[in-house]
Amino acid sequence: MNNQIDIDPPLILEAFTPYRLNKAAEAVSHRFASRYRDQYGLTRPEWRTLATLGQFGTITATAVGTHSSMHKTKVSRAVLALEQRRWLLRKRDETDRRVENLVLTPAGRKAYLDLVKVAHDFEAELLQQLGPRGAAALKHGLEALEKLAG
Repeated sequence: MNNQIDIDPPLILEAFTPYRLNKAAEAVSHRFASRYRDQYGLTRPEWRTLATLGQFGTITATAVGTHSSMHKTKVSRAVLALEQRRWLLRKRDETDRRVENLVLTPAGRKAYLDLVKVAHDFEAELLQQLGPRGAAALKHGLEALEKLAG
């Protein structure tokens, strides 16, 4: 018995642009994850939290989640893990004692700086594999999609 739904034209998932974008993003993300996981034993949320703290300096966990598109529970676990490594400190905000700011320790800053090089090297390899025209097309396409997304 054939359980396929007869519709014309059918949806070919492998040709559906949103599916392809997600699949490509996951593949690239997994390739990069192997670098920071192998070198530092970081999870994806820990990497994103570390990268966000390195980029912005002092920031709240809520702001980390917003910037990195992570759910607050993932951010919370990542913050705890980085705190246990002694890579970040929690500090009460001077003007609003309800707010807890996060800041990298010297060890966290060193790890961040090491991983910045890993990230730049990975991106350069990826873009080199695409070639100049492919890299430019990817950049243009991403900019257009980001603009559409708002």
